[in-house]
Amino acid sequence: MTNDIRTAVYDLGRAFEQFKDANDQRIREMERRGSADPLTEMKVNRLNAEISRASDAADAAKKRVDLLETALSRAPSSKGDDWKEAEQFMTERKHALDQGFGVDAYRQYRNAFRSYIRKNNAGSGVDEIKALAAGSDPDGGFAVTPDMSGRISALVRETSPMRQVANVITIGTDALEGVNDLNEATSGWVGETEARAETAAPKIGEYRIPVHEQYAEPRATQKLLDDAMFNVEEWLAGKIAERLSRMENEAFVNGNGVRKPRGFLTYAAGTPSASAFNVIEQIASGGAGAFASSDPGDALINLVYALKSAYREKAVFMMKRSTLAAVRKLKDGDDNYLWQPDFQLKQGGSLLGFDVIEAEDMPAIAANSLSIAFGDFNAGYQIVDRQGVRILRDNFTAKPYVKFYTTKRVGGDVVNFEAIKLMKFSAS
Repeated sequence: MTNDIRTAVYDLGRAFEQFKDANDQRIREMERRGSADPLTEMKVNRLNAEISRASDAADAAKKRVDLLETALSRAPSSKGDDWKEAEQFMTERKHALDQGFGVDAYRQYRNAFRSYIRKNNAGSGVDEIKALAAGSDPDGGFAVTPDMSGRISALVRETSPMRQVANVITIGTDALEGVNDLNEATSGWVGETEARAETAAPKIGEYRIPVHEQYAEPRATQKLLDDAMFNVEEWLAGKIAERLSRMENEAFVNGNGVRKPRGFLTYAAGTPSASAFNVIEQIASGGAGAFASSDPGDALINLVYALKSAYREKAVFMMKRSTLAAVRKLKDGDDNYLWQPDFQLKQGGSLLGFDVIEAEDMPAIAANSLSIAFGDFNAGYQIVDRQGVRILRDNFTAKPYVKFYTTKRVGGDVVNFEAIKLMKFSAS
């Protein structure tokens, strides 16, 4: 496993050095002739793609090592050298903690759930009904369908980039409400005997983030459920998590707030103030649908320093991969590349010293596109989960298929408009 990381880091460094050489040649050709040789452009693009592959491979190797170290550090000594048994125990302990009860109770719930998935025979015994009820909300009692929130939510967190950087909270109501501190109290200097005029009190604003319902309805034949040698529960959780993740990502970035979360790209341009707080500042790239022809990296520096210092410590860049490919070619005035690979394997690279998050729901570079976001998303964007992912097994309406109607309630919106800045690809 260590060799995998060493190899991945070596491949990433080699690819980046080759890319720099090829891109330097492309820049020299453009300066000398006004355009680069098509073969040079092809070489630069090929090496750019190779950097992405090497970066992904390095990140994957690091994650495998982290998971292995976590499992080894937590595996109970009573399991001895039986790795598979220890690994299963750790998985069940995690799920048990997610559900809020012990390992033995979780195993009883798991067995009843698998029986429900395969045969819909949870009602065959009181013990199975009780086990399923243990995974439900307290207010649902015995009437609710099984809860899959622990398994599905874990998968969604791993695949959704917004959940990696935004603030996430689970609530038990239909909305999250809060207040914004929009400015501070006024004050002034005064002499010992001078009159004290009344000073203005600070203003506050309020926000409300409702949760919206999303659903998925994968299906399988009853024969598959009867005869499958694989873990149907994990397969189902994976399929549903993939669907929910795609829906969430798109909504957190571009959602209009109607029956779905509102995305941070949907707000009007402006500088947030006490009188107009619900706007997000946009910084021009300097070119129509492109970076400026001269000193293109200056726009990225302007974007970084448009953000107040209080938010820069935890700030990240967010863009799609094709935009990152264009950014990798940029240099500063001292001929240094603005993007650098991260050999510590925390992220896929850094831009001007800040981590880069790849989000394919961000728009590609085009005229007036908002293709790069920069900010402290943990402070700026709030994701709200309503506790519980519910699944209803339907083996009647689509025979010979069994439908698994799954619902989840989630909301999201910007709560601090100062904490996020956007780059608009326009001349001004």
